[in-house]
This record gives sequence, structure tokens and C-alpha cells, in this order.
Amino acid sequence: MKAFEDAKGRRWELSLTIGSAKRVLEKLGVNLLEPEGGEPPLLTRLGADAMLLCDVLYVLCEPQAEKNAVSDIDFGESLGGDAIREAMQAFYEELIYFFQQSGRPDRAKMVQKQREMIRLAVQNAEGLVDRIDTQEEVLKAFGLASGSSQG
Repeated sequence: MKAFEDAKGRRWELSLTIGSAKRVLEKLGVNLLEPEGGEPPLLTRLGADAMLLCDVLYVLCEPQAEKNAVSDIDFGESLGGDAIREAMQAFYEELIYFFQQSGRPDRAKMVQKQREMIRLAVQNAEGLVDRIDTQEEVLKAFGLASGSSQG
């Protein structure tokens, strides 16, 4: 069981079981037990869509949320910045653990690879943004870029 803390200091425990996976499937139509399923694959969608991830996390934590009278809106409000990153890490670790323990090391590796792909995609995107010459872009917008005729 993996855990994370939200922005309000509440601790949430994630436990992926057949029961919790069925709950996610029934409420969201998301089959956590087939991370390679769909187009794009579920792992890719979860890594790219923070709202979908938040919904999945809420359903996984729903028994705790109900016990503590935390609505899905309040749950989502508490998952900004560091909290969503920590929650995503805990979620991926719980998926990896579940698949390793259930004899599906192939699926555990898929999750590990997805985490690595996200890390590399963010790193590459930062590099691309860093290379943007803002002065040159402003000049281009006004038709004054180097090499263009001034009129």
C-alpha cells in the first residue's frame, strides 16, 4: 500500500486490489488491470491527463474520503503542484507492486517505462523551451526579424 499527502496535509493510502480496480472500472470506465489497453494506452492517458488521474485517485481513495467527508471536488482542490506529483508517484508505485505481486512482471515493466518516458518528455520539453530566443520571436511577430526587410 502506497501513500501520499495532499496540499491540506491529509494522508491518503492507495491500495490497488481487484475490488478497487472494479470500482474504478464501474465508476470511470477505466480498467487499471489493462494498462496497455486503449488508444492511446491507458498508461499514456493517465500520464498526460491530470484530471483523469485525479478521478482515478479519488475512486481508489473513496472509502477514506467518505469516512472523512471529503468530496471529489475537495479532493481535487487539494491536489495541486507537489501533491499531484506525489500522488502520481504513489499511484505508479502501487501499480508496479500490484503487477509484480500478481505475477505480471511485464505489466510492472510497462508502468516503470511509462514513468521514465514522462521524465524524459518533461526534460526534452524544458530543453526546447530553453532554446527559444524570445527577442527573436518578438521581432518576428512584428516583421522585424533578422534577415527580413524592414518597411
